[in-house]
Amino acid sequence: MTKKEARKIFKEKRLSLTVGDRNRFDDLILIHFQQLQLPDLFYVHTYLAMKEQREIETDHLLHYLEFRNPELKIVIPRMDHTNNELLHIEYDELVDVMKNEWGIHEPVNGNLVDEQLIDLVFVPLLAFDDDGYRVGYGKGFYDKFLAKCRPDVVKVGLSYFESIPYISDRAQFDIPLNYCITPQRVYEFG
Repeated sequence: MTKKEARKIFKEKRLSLTVGDRNRFDDLILIHFQQLQLPDLFYVHTYLAMKEQREIETDHLLHYLEFRNPELKIVIPRMDHTNNELLHIEYDELVDVMKNEWGIHEPVNGNLVDEQLIDLVFVPLLAFDDDGYRVGYGKGFYDKFLAKCRPDVVKVGLSYFESIPYISDRAQFDIPLNYCITPQRVYEFG
């Protein structure tokens, strides 16, 4: 399956889920996430879910991680359109968030965080394959970002759906996940 085909299919599948389905799936994803043997985490990078696209929200996972480590720093992205890359902002009560021209919530202020400090990244996706490669929205922002992170950064995808066998048009700069968590199971990739 190509990325374009997967985007179309999984956008439609995600939009067809009811609120009840999503709530039940979110609970199951949290249960699976809690079973991961994660290293000590000090900086966690998360996307801000596009609710109208029914992206999986990470709030419940972040609350769990903050319970494990009250000193945890949450980092959120802001698009830098000049350089076609993400900037990383520490998310706290002083940070204001607004929608950009693509309907993505992002911070308008806040302190920058170096990619090398980040321990875990929740990576947005529409679909993923049996090897841990993901289908995003097609702009390459996250692959560029992940290439700048430490080699040991933990890359976690979240999906309401199971993997597809193979993404046929992977690019050389695509970076695979370490884990993808679905309501049914945790996928772990080499």
